[in-house]
Amino acid sequence: MSKSIESNKQFMVGNGLLAFGVFFIVCLFLYLGFRSQKKVAIEQTYKDIYEVCLTKSFAGDSLNIFINDSLIMARTMSNADITFQVNRFADENVLMVVDAKTDIMTPFNLSKEGGKVTVEKKNGQIFFLYEGNEQSK
Repeated sequence: MSKSIESNKQFMVGNGLLAFGVFFIVCLFLYLGFRSQKKVAIEQTYKDIYEVCLTKSFAGDSLNIFINDSLIMARTMSNADITFQVNRFADENVLMVVDAKTDIMTPFNLSKEGGKVTVEKKNGQIFFLYEGNEQSK
């Protein structure tokens, strides 16, 4: 009888050591996983600025202006030029002009160096005029 008790005791000690080893491995993977996420969470900042000028050719049009997926402006245009500045916030940016009445979108890939973009409407089509940023050269 004592021989079976001894083998059961060894089996239980072995299972206890195995459970402790599994617990240690799980804790190690959790630690390494959360540690690497902190390195990724560092936010990139950029010094470049985009200046967007909407000309008075859009007078009376209802426009939505986006950069990537961020809504920058949503309004009905007056009979005056509107200029605003936006800091660069991603590696690659797209300026999108959306006509709110028809939902027609016109995209324009913005430069990585910033600069001035003039948006104009001629004969129902939207045109972009880009002037590079002189400071970054």
